Amino acid sequence: MRANGALWRTLAFSILVLTLLNPSLVTEERTPLKDVAVIIVDDSPSQGLGKRRDQVNAALDQLRKEAEKFSDTLDLRIVTVGQDGLAAADQGTRLLAPLSRALSDVPARRVAGAILLTDGQVHDVAPDIETKGLPAPLHVLLSGRANETDRRLVIVKAPAFGIVGKEMGMTLRIEDNAASLNKKASLSIRRDGGQATSLAAPIGTDFQLPFTLNHGGSTVFEIEVSPKPNELTLANNRAAVSINGVRDRLRVLLVSGEPHAGERTWRNLLKSDPSVDLIHFTILRPPEKQDGTPINELSLISFPTRELFEVKIADFDLVIFDRYRRRGVLPSSYLRNIVNYVAKGGALLEAVGPTFAGPFSIYRTPLGKALPGAPTGRVVKRGFRPTVTEMGKRHPVTADLSAAKPGKDWGRWFRQIDVSVKQGRVLMNGADERPLLILDRFGDGRVAQLNSDHIWLWARGYEGGGPQAELLRRLAHWLMKEPELEETDLRAIAKDDQLEITRRDIDAKTRDITVTGPDGKVITVALEEERDGLYTGSVPISQPGLYRVSDGDRVFMAAAGALNPIEFSDINATTELLAPLSTATGGALRWLDKGVPHLRRIAPGRNAAGRDWVGLTANGDYVVTGVNVVPLLPALLVLLLALGATAFAWRREGD
Repeated sequence: MRANGALWRTLAFSILVLTLLNPSLVTEERTPLKDVAVIIVDDSPSQGLGKRRDQVNAALDQLRKEAEKFSDTLDLRIVTVGQDGLAAADQGTRLLAPLSRALSDVPARRVAGAILLTDGQVHDVAPDIETKGLPAPLHVLLSGRANETDRRLVIVKAPAFGIVGKEMGMTLRIEDNAASLNKKASLSIRRDGGQATSLAAPIGTDFQLPFTLNHGGSTVFEIEVSPKPNELTLANNRAAVSINGVRDRLRVLLVSGEPHAGERTWRNLLKSDPSVDLIHFTILRPPEKQDGTPINELSLISFPTRELFEVKIADFDLVIFDRYRRRGVLPSSYLRNIVNYVAKGGALLEAVGPTFAGPFSIYRTPLGKALPGAPTGRVVKRGFRPTVTEMGKRHPVTADLSAAKPGKDWGRWFRQIDVSVKQGRVLMNGADERPLLILDRFGDGRVAQLNSDHIWLWARGYEGGGPQAELLRRLAHWLMKEPELEETDLRAIAKDDQLEITRRDIDAKTRDITVTGPDGKVITVALEEERDGLYTGSVPISQPGLYRVSDGDRVFMAAAGALNPIEFSDINATTELLAPLSTATGGALRWLDKGVPHLRRIAPGRNAAGRDWVGLTANGDYVVTGVNVVPLLPALLVLLLALGATAFAWRREGD
C-alpha cells in the first residue's frame, strides 16, 4: 500500500473484478393476458313468470355491449342454464356448478369476476358452501320484484304405499305470506281423474287429509288450492300424489265337495302365495250318514257353516267351490247368501266335477243363478287338449298363455262336463270345442266356471303339463278385480321423454286417445293394434308433471318426471340464498326492475360495486415471451481500461 502506484493498482483490480461480475441490462418481452369473466343466465321455467325473462334478456344485452369496450383485456363467457330433460326436472335451478365448470380452466389470477342473472331461487347453494373458492367478486342481478306474494300447496308428507281398504292420511300445507291468520282456502281433491270434491283448509298450518284406497295398483290424487288475485303462477297451486295400493293378505275360502287328486292342486297354489289367507274345508261326511260315531271324533272342529256363510261371508275376497254337490251340508239360505255376496262385489270360482251333470248338481241350488254355464247332463270321458278361443286370445286372463309353451304341446285332460252357455265369455274350449272356461260379471261381482276337474294333470306334468299355475293365478286376480287384468283397460307410462300408451279392448273397438298435459294442452293420439285386443301408441313429452290420458270412457293419470318439481316449490324472487356468497366475495345484489347497473374494471383490492355499477377486477396478468440481455461493459473498453490502469501502475512503481 506504501509503494508507488497503489491507486492505479487498485483501479486495475477493480476493473478486473467488475469485468468478472459482467453487469447487464435485462429487458422482458411480455404479452398481456385477458381476464375472464362469466355471466350465468338462469333460463329455468320459473323465469317465465311475469317479465322476468324479458328483464334478464335486456340485462344480458346491455352487459354484453359494455363488455365489448374491454374486449382487449376481458374475455366474457356467457353460460345459459335451463332444464335438461325430464330426468333433471326435480333438480331445480343449478347455477353454481355451471359457474365452477366455466372457470375450471382459468387460473385464479386471471378471474375478473362473475355475474348471475337469476330470480334468486337457486337449488345448489349448500348452507356450508365454500365462499373462498371465487377469487373475484360475484354479482347477483335479480329478476322479478322484491316482496312478491304467491299462494302454493305443499305436500309435507305422503305415503308411497297403502293397504287397500285401510284409512290413511297425507299431510298438506297451504303457504301464503300475504294471508292473515286463521284464514282458509278452498281445496279441490280429484282421485284417478274422477269427480272432484272440495273442502275448506287452513292457510299456513299443516293439516291432515284422510283417504282410503279402494283398489290395488297406483292411485293418483290431484289436489288444487283455489287461486288468489294477481298470483305469479297457478303451477304451484296444484300438486299430485301417486300412492301404490297393496292388498293386505287376501282371504280365500275353498270348499271341496269330496277328496280327489285335483284338490291338492288348488291348495298348493293358494298356500304357496304368502299374501293369501286360506280357509279350506273338505266335506267328508254328509249329514245323512249316521253310524254312531261321536261328533268329537269326526274332526277337530265342527264345520262352522253359519260363521262362514252368513256372518263372515263378506270378509272373503274369493270363494271357491271345488267339485261340490248338494249333500245337505249347506242349506239354500247359505247358498243364497253367496249369490248376494257376489252381486255386491264378491268373487266366485266354480270348478265342477262329474256330479255337476247329475241330479245333485250345485246348479240346481240358488247358486245356479250366478253360474254362467248350465249342465246338459253329458260328461265327456276321453282325451283332449284345452285350447284358447279367439275371445281368449284377447282376454288378459288367457292371452299369451301359450307364449312359453304352445297350446299344441299342452298335456291332455280326460274329463269335461258339458254345459250350455247362458251368459259370459268363453275363454277356453275342450273336447269338440265345448266351453271349458267361462268368465262372467254378476251384479257388481265376478264369476268363473271351469268345466273340468282335470287341471291337476298339468300340475303333475302329465304329457309335459301346461300353464296351470299362471292360468289359476290370473283367474284368481281377475276375480279379485286386479287392475292389470281388466278386459278394457287404459294405461300410460313415461319412458325416455315419450309417453307410451297402452289400451286393451277385447271387443276390438278402436278409439283415438286424448292426452292433456300439465299445461292444459290437448293432443290426440291414434293407437295401432299391436296384437289381439292390445293397442299401443306414444307421444313426445317435454315437461314434467301429470298427464291425463282418456279414451272417452276411461281416464288414466300418468306421471312424467317429478310430480311436484322443486323448481315451482317456491317461485318468489329472493336475495336470501345468494346474499351470503355475494357478500363474502365482495360482490353486490341488485334488482333489475330498478335498472341494469353499468360495468366497470377495477384494480385488485378496490371496492367492487357502487350505486349504479358493478366491477370486474383488472388483474393485469401477462406471459413472458422473450428476454433481451445488454452488457453494460463492452469487452474492448474493459480490456483497454484494465491494460491502461495496469500500465500506469507499473510505470509509477518504476519511478
